[in-house]
Amino acid sequence: MLSFDDEITTTDTAAAPAPSGAHLRVNAADKRIINGKTDVNQLVPFKYKWAWEKYLATCANHWMPQEVNMTRDIALWKDPNGLTEDERRIVKRNLGFFTTADSLAANNIVLGTYRHITAPECRQFMLRQAFEEAIHTHAYQYIVESIGLDEGEIFNAYNEIKSIRDKDEFLIPFIESIMDPHFHTGTPEDDQTLLKSLIVFACLMEGLFFYVGFTQILALGRQNKMVGAAEQYQYILRDESMHCNFGIDLINQLKLENPHLWTPEFKEEINALFRQAVDLEYAYAEDTMPRGVLGMNASMFKGYLRYIANRRATQIGLEELFPGEENPFPWMSEMIDLKKERNFFETRVIEYQSGGALSWD
Repeated sequence: MLSFDDEITTTDTAAAPAPSGAHLRVNAADKRIINGKTDVNQLVPFKYKWAWEKYLATCANHWMPQEVNMTRDIALWKDPNGLTEDERRIVKRNLGFFTTADSLAANNIVLGTYRHITAPECRQFMLRQAFEEAIHTHAYQYIVESIGLDEGEIFNAYNEIKSIRDKDEFLIPFIESIMDPHFHTGTPEDDQTLLKSLIVFACLMEGLFFYVGFTQILALGRQNKMVGAAEQYQYILRDESMHCNFGIDLINQLKLENPHLWTPEFKEEINALFRQAVDLEYAYAEDTMPRGVLGMNASMFKGYLRYIANRRATQIGLEELFPGEENPFPWMSEMIDLKKERNFFETRVIEYQSGGALSWD
């Protein structure tokens, strides 16, 4: 077992000599995203203020699933003429993917990435991110329970539905590689393994694999169908957009501090993963939309996914993989930017307890 002295070291050699047994104060300039030697328990002084600002922004966007009224969704789902079979397929496939996807994301953060990041500001955001993944899983469960779906069918879909299972099987090796208790950063090869995992989860899972489902459910909401589910997806989309943006900043900062990792061979490997992810998500679009529905069809998502992949690639310093692609769903950008307060209090059905109202008996 590591002792306290083993766990906490510092590189602040400029400080005055400390008494025997005491530790030197952290110098912000000595902090590193990975392989840092400063005390990870000392949040300040800040070096990565962008991470702290993103943490504060996510806290300001806090929401809980029970605040969304599901009455209209329940009535619509129970009405045999309320939704078409294609629309019901979309809802069930979406919930089948997302109910476990956010658990995978949380496991990746808590059991993998967190222990390898040595910047406490970034760790602070990741703790909030893990909590938000729990809220998202809660939201999907709340929808499943509200409309009376078969919980076993929905939660086990990632073992039974090929288009869902294929996406998860793509992701799982990148979780397991950094969750291995014997895995540690510190060599170029291991540092590239972590960097690859960060790219897969920020750019491809949260930044690509979620977007067919988000678009489909929000399209239902735009037609005044499943409005409670759509409202929750809108909040989740906003959260995931912030997770994606944080992950991209983390990747770029890690690259800046470790430029030797960004080799031509590594970039080619990442490009290949991008292309594979686009193919997997497009296969999911085809499975969830075998026919045109909601004014959309699966082929429209081919261009959309390529457009998103281009954006993610350029955000981390790669060239566009699919030049010339345009966004066929510009209204999705509005959904990301829309403030919660626009309709939040119209649908809120419970109140938080304030500290003064809590009973401590």
